[in-house]
Amino acid sequence: MSQIPVSVPAQEIMGSGHVACPGCGAAMAMRNALKVLGPKTVVVIPACCWSVIDGPTPHSVVGVPVIHTAFETAAITATGVRAGLRARGEEDVNVMAWAGDGGTFDIGFQSLSGAAERNEDIIYVCYDNEAYMNTGIQRSSATPWGAWTTTTPVNNPKSRPKKNIVDALAAHHIPYIATASVAYPEDLVKKFERAKSIRGMRFIHILSPCPPGWKSVPEQSIRISRLAVKSRVFPLFEVLDGWKYRLTQDPEPVPVNEYLRLQGRFRHLTPEAIDQIQQDVDSRWNQLQQRIASSF
Repeated sequence: MSQIPVSVPAQEIMGSGHVACPGCGAAMAMRNALKVLGPKTVVVIPACCWSVIDGPTPHSVVGVPVIHTAFETAAITATGVRAGLRARGEEDVNVMAWAGDGGTFDIGFQSLSGAAERNEDIIYVCYDNEAYMNTGIQRSSATPWGAWTTTTPVNNPKSRPKKNIVDALAAHHIPYIATASVAYPEDLVKKFERAKSIRGMRFIHILSPCPPGWKSVPEQSIRISRLAVKSRVFPLFEVLDGWKYRLTQDPEPVPVNEYLRLQGRFRHLTPEAIDQIQQDVDSRWNQLQQRIASSF
């Protein structure tokens, strides 16, 4: 067995026995997040895949206190947990809300925006599998343009672009925002370490491959995640105080079709549609570069 890189903590907080699908990015992401945050952590999980992944009551694989809450209330419940800990004088406990894209981009956005505006002292993580996977693969506002879901079938695929959740949170001028990927664990760990060291609202957006929803092969999840970064579909960067942008990974780029072709949810796309996606990705990358250049 290969050794764990020294930059990834060896401690294991998350236990065995989770019930995620094979190749689930959300399970991998939680494991590495808890390696950094450690045992003095409280996790708030709204209705999402992780409500199931954690295991049936009274069992839990997370290894720290978990509060399961309503779909739309991850941020406000975490806010309440933080207030309760503060009232007890326990300032050294990490409070992490852990929600999917449905509970972040859509149903929970009101609660998230309010917590961000107040600069609540919580870490909010969105593991983004780009649809409502736990309830049948329905489209969310995180679903990419052109993607198949059960509510955007092949003859009528998603016709609107993915919501830019990072820009939405940056507009709140919170102290720390980052994008992360399970294919780059050292980068992910460094971002959780940085988030852990900062007070105030912190938001981490993790692309989370979902083999059933993406119609991909489970053992390809890491490869697909890496190609999302290399194709610049999902660049890895940080935003400080809402305006200081910094790229954290800049691998040799590959065409966007290298990423798309491994997922059945894009199999119906025409060459013209793929060209359009490439143009959109290039445009967003150029915008990101401009922001980085103007930050320093």
